[in-house]
Amino acid sequence: MRRLRSSTVVLGGMGVLAATITACGSDPDKRCVDPVTRETLPSYECESGGGDDDNGSSTHRGSYYYGGSIRDNRVSGGSFDKKAVDTGGFGCSGSGGG
Repeated sequence: MRRLRSSTVVLGGMGVLAATITACGSDPDKRCVDPVTRETLPSYECESGGGDDDNGSSTHRGSYYYGGSIRDNRVSGGSFDKKAVDTGGFGCSGSGGG
């Protein structure tokens, strides 16, 4: 039977710890999506900052969609509300502090 060296065990443990910390503090995936059709759009369709035309209406037609997955260029399983998406990973508590 082969023994693992202590450095291998330590490095492996550090990798698991880093993944756990990253998963707890990370934001969910963010995609630009048409709110009516739920089709994915280029990111500039959701970016803010002076996107008004002469009529005063916004030229951006997308909204950010958090989490979920994409199939056939349409999103599902997520939410337009960032707070409604669970980003907790292994070892994370469900309540946020701060």
